[in-house]
Amino acid sequence: GGFIKATYNVLNQTKTLSAALCCYLVMGRKQSKMQIVALLLLLLSALVLEKIVNLDFLLSASSEEDASEKTVEVSSKHLTHGVAPVLLASFLSGLAGALSQKNLQGSNSRNSYFFTMELCMATTIMLVITSLTSSDSSSSPTNFEHWTPTTIIPILTNAAGGILVGLVTKHAGSVKKGFALIFGLLISGILQATLKSDDGLQKEHIIGGILASISLYLHGTNPYVAPPTTADAKKKKE
Repeated sequence: GGFIKATYNVLNQTKTLSAALCCYLVMGRKQSKMQIVALLLLLLSALVLEKIVNLDFLLSASSEEDASEKTVEVSSKHLTHGVAPVLLASFLSGLAGALSQKNLQGSNSRNSYFFTMELCMATTIMLVITSLTSSDSSSSPTNFEHWTPTTIIPILTNAAGGILVGLVTKHAGSVKKGFALIFGLLISGILQATLKSDDGLQKEHIIGGILASISLYLHGTNPYVAPPTTADAKKKKE
């Protein structure tokens, strides 16, 4: 069978955790125990918002038969061609965020606008190479064939979002950027439910928003405090 969509979404939401890990590996930025709890809580809120965690299933008592029916047989190909690549992509995303943060916040900090332009140029080069080497490029329509005047709107909003991401990474860090992305999911879900859905706000939006707010509060109010060194202990005694 193919790679389960829910499994992909769960693994894809570990980007904030990988960002925290890579910030420690690259920059030595440690997280307190409460901040680690907050990051796990943030992951749970994302899973609730994406409706990967079924609230009805969690709140209702399920029998062993129901649990056995939901058991999925995992093959080796599922792990090697599904789980492993997504986890690797999540880790690379966190590593890229940590390296970007180091370049933007280090002693020789870069200008975030120029840094964003460099990333756009690199992305453009990779897209051109991919399109030229694609096996079905001859049969696919040209890049601008189906463009309309409204096509420019998502391009401009995406470009503006890239600039804002660079500023957030520079001034707040990649971990806080992960929090912002989850709150973006919340706002997007609320807008879609309000404007497009007849059901209005759902319990997933409310509970996911509460969990995300609690995780943000816990992460912001419980920063890592380095243990006192021997020299500091001697000064206190004196």
